[in-house]
Amino acid sequence: MRGKRFQLWASLVLIGGPIAVFIVWALFDNARQFISTFLNGVTLAALYFLVASGFTLVFGLMRNVNLAHGSLYLLGAYVGWEVGDATDSWLLAVAAGFLAAALLGLLLQVCIFRFMQGQDLRQTMVTIGISIVLADLMLWMWGGQIYQFDPPRAIYGSMPMPIIHGYPTYRIVLFLGAVIIGFLLWWLLNRTRVGMMIRAGVDDRAMLAASGVNVQLVFAITFAIGAGLAGFAGVVGGTALSISPGEDVRYLLASLVVVIVGGMGSITGAAVGALLIGIAEQFGLAYAPTYGIVFTFVIMALVLAFRPRGILGRPA
Repeated sequence: MRGKRFQLWASLVLIGGPIAVFIVWALFDNARQFISTFLNGVTLAALYFLVASGFTLVFGLMRNVNLAHGSLYLLGAYVGWEVGDATDSWLLAVAAGFLAAALLGLLLQVCIFRFMQGQDLRQTMVTIGISIVLADLMLWMWGGQIYQFDPPRAIYGSMPMPIIHGYPTYRIVLFLGAVIIGFLLWWLLNRTRVGMMIRAGVDDRAMLAASGVNVQLVFAITFAIGAGLAGFAGVVGGTALSISPGEDVRYLLASLVVVIVGGMGSITGAAVGALLIGIAEQFGLAYAPTYGIVFTFVIMALVLAFRPRGILGRPA
């Protein structure tokens, strides 16, 4: 036990030392770039968390391998854009994106996952096929153009900041919104009867059903919420960044990495994982663009080496 602790502390020193040196160098070299990159990383982490939180409910908690989760993100973004363009209302676009993805997620759970519970390989292959079909359908309907939402006027513009002089207000609101949603999800799963039923249904479905709970209804609602969060994130991400073909794969991979790093079935772990991945990705792009993607997989490899269940993952 002492040997493992020594290895852990030695690894933290070996990793933390170079990071501390880099932070000091970056602040003295160009403090404005460092702070701007850090804020970009935090707000990107907020977006990753919104996508990964739904993936955590479906994959990390319910143990359903839904590799069409990225397609739900992109579908919500496209549907939200259509509604927003027709109504000139960002809030209606958000609602439409959430509902479209939630309805599709509900159909996936009722028509597919209900009959494949515990069959990870079948779920993987079927959802890969679904994601390919959905990607082609969305490319056919919306083409290869790049779309982007305009944020509401109340949060349009920039917010005064020290050193960098200003930062987009919408990105700050995005971060605060992700914090609120994360807290609500944690409260739902850990402090409510519904959350207790969800966790009990995953651990022992037969016992929960014997107590009179409609397990299939609970799972369907949970799946719909997880899918809806992906669609919600599609509109939010389309406002902060953009919508284009291929974004489904990007956010699916980001969700997988976040859940693996943070830990299966943990909302707090998803937040920690998203923060690590978002910041690492932005600093990689800013300071080592050629090898930026490597930082993400280095973090994942280190976490799996010392915490195979993820940073805050719970035992199976």
